[in-house]
Amino acid sequence: MRKIQYTLATVLLGTLLSCSDNDKPYYPPPSSNTNGNEVGTAQIWVTSGDKSRLISAQDNLSIIDNTTTNYPSITVDQTLQFQEIEGFGAALTGSSAYVINQLSGSQKSALLQNLFDAESGIGINYVRLTIGASDFSLSDFTYDDMPSGQTDVNLNNFSIAPDMVNIVPVLQNMLAINSDIKFVGSPWSAPAWMKTNQSLYGGKLQTQYYDVYANYLRNYIDAYASNGITIDAITPQNEPLHESGYPTMRMEANEQANFIKSSLGPLFTNNGITTKIIAYDHNFDRADYPLEVLNDADANQYISGSAFHAYAGDASAMSQVHNSYPDKGLYFTEISGGEWSTDFTGNLNWYVRNILIASVNNWSKNVLFWNLALNENHGPTNNGCEDCRGVVTVASSGDVTLNEEYYAIGHFSKFVAPGAHRISSTTFDSSTGLYNVAFVNPDGTKVLVVLNESPSAKTFSTIVGENRFDCTLPQESVATITWE
Repeated sequence: MRKIQYTLATVLLGTLLSCSDNDKPYYPPPSSNTNGNEVGTAQIWVTSGDKSRLISAQDNLSIIDNTTTNYPSITVDQTLQFQEIEGFGAALTGSSAYVINQLSGSQKSALLQNLFDAESGIGINYVRLTIGASDFSLSDFTYDDMPSGQTDVNLNNFSIAPDMVNIVPVLQNMLAINSDIKFVGSPWSAPAWMKTNQSLYGGKLQTQYYDVYANYLRNYIDAYASNGITIDAITPQNEPLHESGYPTMRMEANEQANFIKSSLGPLFTNNGITTKIIAYDHNFDRADYPLEVLNDADANQYISGSAFHAYAGDASAMSQVHNSYPDKGLYFTEISGGEWSTDFTGNLNWYVRNILIASVNNWSKNVLFWNLALNENHGPTNNGCEDCRGVVTVASSGDVTLNEEYYAIGHFSKFVAPGAHRISSTTFDSSTGLYNVAFVNPDGTKVLVVLNESPSAKTFSTIVGENRFDCTLPQESVATITWE
């Protein structure tokens, strides 16, 4: 990992993302045996597995008016547009907000600038929030905890006070940098008094409290709105098939459908709440869950899409759901790295290929990693993962380490604007070790992300209409290429 001591001036000058003086560009690529006239240029940024380049700008590529090539090639066609892209980012958990908020004012400003400003940093534009405590919070809590044996069906004691210490202030700092950030909220548990086991750990939501819990979620949306934070979407339950010794709640597919159609959906509709309802929010290996929820016509009408995690199964599950319900959005909401895998090169390749490229090519409208920031001890944790890695690591000294997750996200978030669309791009032969996805931004700029996970440099051609450009990508590297 690359460790950098931030200063505000450093970030504002953008030097964290530029080439060093001795970082020699490797363009142009070897000459093809075909010729052509230059009709434009494409810009390129590269991250190499050996860290010699870290979202580093390279010499421009020549776009020529000749499509004949001897190199492996793909064709990009912006006339064939697919899903709209809503953004790329990570989760601001309670732990993430805490470690960020412990920084000095200048350190915090510099870090957030680097994370959320697209010019001087990577321009993260989509953030996941936990509704109440999670396994990465400073303690267990919901927004309406009551003494054992007591209830609060009118939610008179509802308060987001725990979030006002770190989470809300950091979110407001983020929005001051990038006002277009989208937020999705996910609860880990309903208040214990609403549940079958009267505990924050496991158990189910009692049907008698469906309407109360729907109002609880509405109160969350309203409370955040009163602090200038718009919740774009919520999921009814994080990982509804998982129970553990930290806040969790089991919710079977039929139960989620019943909750949405009987309580949450009508409440939102009748009160003009535009926050999206996104089903499932668990692993790729159970596409049957969101399909069962969406198969319920009464629930379906209220649902905007389904969300997935990547701790089991693969991204093709998203296409399975898309094929049955092409009018519903797909969202990727969680994956985490950790000490079980510390190889920068391998992690970079895996994230870009199996999470970012794969999710988007399987119809996802976003890609979110787990903790945005953790400390050098992989926490603070709340009885959950003891060795997870944040997108950045914030040490008690104020040193910030930009982890492989940062660079993987940055190759998308810095260049693909909200409102972009995925566009048609053919695939390379699997023998090349090259993988790709393409976009068109609202301003018409095209973006191509290419991964070379092979152990040798690869030269390839990209054909766009009557033109093409050639590129040589070093071994085990990712490139983002943009052109008008």
